[in-house]
Amino acid sequence: MELRHLRYFLAVAEELHFGRAAIRLQMAQPPLSQQIKQLETELGVQLFARTRRKVSLTRAGEVLQQEVQQIFQQVEQAVSRTQQASRGEVGRLAIAFVSSAMYSLLPDYLKRFREQYPQVDIILHELSTQEQIQGLLGNHLDIGFMRPPIDQEMLKAQPVLQEPLVVALPVNHHLVTQKNVAIQTLQGELFVLFPRSMATRLYDQIISLCHQGDFSPTVVQHATQMQTILSLVAAEIGVAIVPESLQNLQRRGVCFRPFTEPTPQAEVCVVWKHNQVTPTMETFFQEIL
Repeated sequence: MELRHLRYFLAVAEELHFGRAAIRLQMAQPPLSQQIKQLETELGVQLFARTRRKVSLTRAGEVLQQEVQQIFQQVEQAVSRTQQASRGEVGRLAIAFVSSAMYSLLPDYLKRFREQYPQVDIILHELSTQEQIQGLLGNHLDIGFMRPPIDQEMLKAQPVLQEPLVVALPVNHHLVTQKNVAIQTLQGELFVLFPRSMATRLYDQIISLCHQGDFSPTVVQHATQMQTILSLVAAEIGVAIVPESLQNLQRRGVCFRPFTEPTPQAEVCVVWKHNQVTPTMETFFQEIL
């Protein structure tokens, strides 16, 4: 039994007339009648009761009609999903991000993409840059939002965000009264900072900014997550220099102030393995790049 035999049967079952079914199928009536007889012989049942005046379904034919309708619905669904997959409209994306990306560009990206492609499953992972690189190289991740540098030949990176640095202060800090803070006024302050291994370039940018103020920061506490850094600032453990987008976190007990001087630009890149781009990834990139 082939799919075309079922298609022939369904046309006759719906039309209950061999002539009209043949016209619908764009074939001659005798070959159609022959195909139906072959199908009945193969199944060992009579599907149609035929008289000179009418054609009707037998009970066996009624059951087969219901089953065949379901089969063709499944076939149409399979074809549709296959075509959607080829266009990147269905599938799965494993996306990782550094914490600060969730306070800037990533929520808008995800919202826009989900609205356009609701059938794509998105799995999110908050990971450091190094953890993301290992995940991409190990094929555990599809896309990463991380801070440079990304020194891997197999990975391709494209900047998606550049933002200045600001200082995060406890709410009762004396510098809060100033609209802008000069870098040199932070000399003598205790700092909360992440380990250099977490984001090499951003760490070096912060140290370089302090050197512009003729001092090296005294780091009293290290923390790996930006949320934790701001919590330590709120607890008056120290001050912190962070990317501007961290203001969107709106941590109680913390005030943010821009610097008087221009600062280095903290950068976030979208990164992927250049030889493993799926249609779903291409669709995602079309929405964000």
